[in-house]
Amino acid sequence: MFDGVHVGHQAVIARAVAAAASSGGLAGVLTFDPHPVRVLAPDLAPSAVLTTLPHKAKIVAALGVGLFVPLRFDAALAGLAAEEFFQQLLASPIRTLAVGEDWRFGRGRGGDVAFLQVRAAAAGFQLEPLPPVMVDGERVSSTRIRQAIRDGSLAAATRMLGRPYSVGGPVVEGRRLGRQLGFPTANIAFGEQLTPPDGVWAVRVALADGEARPGVANLGVRPTVDGTTRVLEVHLLDFSGDLYGREIEVEFVQFLRAEQRFAALNLLREQIAADAAAARRWLA
Repeated sequence: MFDGVHVGHQAVIARAVAAAASSGGLAGVLTFDPHPVRVLAPDLAPSAVLTTLPHKAKIVAALGVGLFVPLRFDAALAGLAAEEFFQQLLASPIRTLAVGEDWRFGRGRGGDVAFLQVRAAAAGFQLEPLPPVMVDGERVSSTRIRQAIRDGSLAAATRMLGRPYSVGGPVVEGRRLGRQLGFPTANIAFGEQLTPPDGVWAVRVALADGEARPGVANLGVRPTVDGTTRVLEVHLLDFSGDLYGREIEVEFVQFLRAEQRFAALNLLREQIAADAAAARRWLA
């Protein structure tokens, strides 16, 4: 799945990228969409993902990957025997195949590294099985990262991801309350991406053109205005411009405070000003 493209995933990808550089080939990443567990055991599937498919493609491209192949995971693909799936892999002239050493594939998890080792010589490719990557004494996994983010342990998530955690999405129309308060915000449609605990955060925002901006974000239901739906809205410091419809990425840097209800909008305005000042100090 490569959900999150964490440091364990990056180790596998780096081996393929290095092999491509030495042999003149093209490094590629094969992944699935949606998450296979959503097809095989929906009740056990994660409720949110660390990376959407476009975000995943962007991350792996920065790692030197030139070919991104997302396979549609459905009942038909899940029903392929290991040998059938392997033969589909051989449709391309594979020179090196890099996998986690515990990777399983095919119906009933019938394929593994031992299966691939038997076929590597005959098919003419180099098999590169990699051991798990450990962080803080434990194996890195998307499940561990999800739990760290839910707990608000973003420093731990950063160590496992190899980068700060971020979510992205298009800027959509909101109630424009921030503009009325003197702090216009960008309302981000983050979809099924996992978010950290609700509250106010100091953030860094990457705009579509690559420009990075400091900001302060509110994640939650906005109780002061009787909100009922969780939203992520970001005020970009020292910025003026129209972001509607544009894709932006929000990196969570520091938790500032829990979300709270204010008795009047002027009190909320004063607190937003204080939050913006606190975010500016953290991001300086």
